[in-house]
Amino acid sequence: MQVRGMAALVTGGSRGLGAALARELAGRGARAVVSARDAAALERVVAEIRAAGGEAHAVAADMGRQEDMLPLAGAAAALVGAIDLVVHNASTLGPVPLPLLLDTECEDFLRVLEVNLVGPFRLTKALAGSMQLRGRGLVVAVSSDAAVTPYEGWGAYGVSKAALDHLARI
Repeated sequence: MQVRGMAALVTGGSRGLGAALARELAGRGARAVVSARDAAALERVVAEIRAAGGEAHAVAADMGRQEDMLPLAGAAAALVGAIDLVVHNASTLGPVPLPLLLDTECEDFLRVLEVNLVGPFRLTKALAGSMQLRGRGLVVAVSSDAAVTPYEGWGAYGVSKAALDHLARI
């Protein structure tokens, strides 16, 4: 896929796969917005991207907080223009060590769903209208094999990723 000139938003971009995706997209000419909760870690990733000649901007946000989603969408568009590509990479396992599903506190289960499923849904809703009006745009959901394989102790995470997979297919 040609990404040169695209406006891309990568959540969970302060480390790991999200940071690698942001580096790759910017390295191929995308105007990248990188988001995560840790502003200092985001700034380090953005500095690396810029030092390599790419365009990147940091916007701190928590995917599990409803009040962060519209400001994230708005800030991203203000920085790089209408978003062409959103990569839902942010996720949480919940408390570690991971408890059995029946031992998971309801509040912890809810937090995992808020970050891994509801946050991506809210952010997509905030961005998809512009994509639809322009007749282009791509939403990518990063998942896990825990979405299809019921690992003992990975209950809340697995449920959230299975639901995210289904949401992405719809």
